[in-house]
Amino acid sequence: MPKYKLIISYDGTNYGGWQVQPNASTIQELLEKALTTALRIPTQVVGAGRTDAGVHAKGQAAHFYSEEAVDAYKLLASLNGLLPRDIRVLALHEVEEDFHARYSAKGKIYRYHLNLHRVPLPFRSRYALHVTYPLDLTLLKKACTLFIGTHDFTSFSNEAHSGSAAKNPVRNLRRLELVESEDEIYLEFEGEGFLYKMVRNITGTLLDVARGKLALEAIPEIFEAKDRSCAGAAAQAHGLILHAVEY
Repeated sequence: MPKYKLIISYDGTNYGGWQVQPNASTIQELLEKALTTALRIPTQVVGAGRTDAGVHAKGQAAHFYSEEAVDAYKLLASLNGLLPRDIRVLALHEVEEDFHARYSAKGKIYRYHLNLHRVPLPFRSRYALHVTYPLDLTLLKKACTLFIGTHDFTSFSNEAHSGSAAKNPVRNLRRLELVESEDEIYLEFEGEGFLYKMVRNITGTLLDVARGKLALEAIPEIFEAKDRSCAGAAAQAHGLILHAVEY
């Protein structure tokens, strides 16, 4: 059967995350419903990874099988006609049989957006955390360097004793940098894989350092503790965007 890859962008504000669940509307659920309607046969979608409730995506990836070849251009238009306006399929094309949205991925890029304006910009309020306290950006940059590389990220993972974190909490964070733009800043994370809420937990810890609530020297101790309670509170979901999945 032909296999197809999707690139999906969505505003996660009104959804319970990517994965299908019984008590909330999700991205995967609505995408599968749209495909089932367009292809006239029940169709399942496999995503590159899960995003939590309220988290957004610019470049989520997924794949699905079709019983027969489809016109990718027409199907793309049909899906976007069936989906709500806050979910859009940006690209759709056939891939090799051995492609897998999750297991073929070489890495992911996440961005956590921060709004530093005294008065929050209304058109950014859904996509950036409004920071109401002063931040030492020089200190923030120094703190970022302590997370780069291969570490045991148990202290920065929720549910560290179940799922993938329990099997192997070691991850390689290839890059973590602070990017400054005209009206906001963002933290860009690039890694081979991430534990549950790892990006939001690291962001919360970095903000504690940058505001003077946590000493820079405490970060190595938090890694060594392997205890989630030692790290900062998770940054809110709405500032996080899955920017891209790398293949």
